[in-house]
Amino acid sequence: MDIRKIIRIHVLILEERTGNPKELAIKFGVSERSIYNYISFMKGELNAPIIYDGLKESYCYEIPCEFNLDGYLFS
Repeated sequence: MDIRKIIRIHVLILEERTGNPKELAIKFGVSERSIYNYISFMKGELNAPIIYDGLKESYCYEIPCEFNLDGYLFS
């Protein structure tokens, strides 16, 4: 997992402007499967409360979310 991509995904989720998985994959220049893997990693390993909102066509956080990665706090 590329920590820089995780941080970028986190910021886009906070702003509710990820787009759908296909659009997000295009933004990142990766496969749609890679996006699903990043989201799964964030949910499973980082306990990120990520949901997909079909009306907004974006990933969102169910509750406010912050990450503390290696001493750095991202919110």
